[in-house]
Amino acid sequence: MSSLASIVDGLGVWNWWVLAGIMLALEMLSASFFFLWLGAAAAIVGLIMFFADWSWQVQVSIFAVLAILLLVASRLWFKPGGNASGRQLNKRAARLEGRIYSLEEAIENGSGKIKVGDTVWLVRGDDAPKGANVKVVGSEGTTLHVELAD
Repeated sequence: MSSLASIVDGLGVWNWWVLAGIMLALEMLSASFFFLWLGAAAAIVGLIMFFADWSWQVQVSIFAVLAILLLVASRLWFKPGGNASGRQLNKRAARLEGRIYSLEEAIENGSGKIKVGDTVWLVRGDDAPKGANVKVVGSEGTTLHVELAD
């Protein structure tokens, strides 16, 4: 038996806990959420090995399956764009869609203004008098598209 194999065999169940610690340390350095799941898989195998005495081949196979399952599950669970508010984080105009406001300036020739909080927004839509309620139906840059509210 080679010296590395004897060292790994001598650690026994603790080699999985050491591997889990290394993976979590790498995760803290990279912040990629990749090593986190590898560390979790190693920790689970270490926990299983407290109660079972399987060969190293079975242990590595279980680790590989768990690592793949955890990585795929995390990608599905935390997929980018899965949260509507996250997609609109830096799109202030998009967050106003569906809301109703009173016209600060009449819409004449398709252009007017509304006030949202302390900000005045340029709006585009059908002509309407000052004070009319309009609903934001879309946006283009910093211009809101509105229609008369019911």
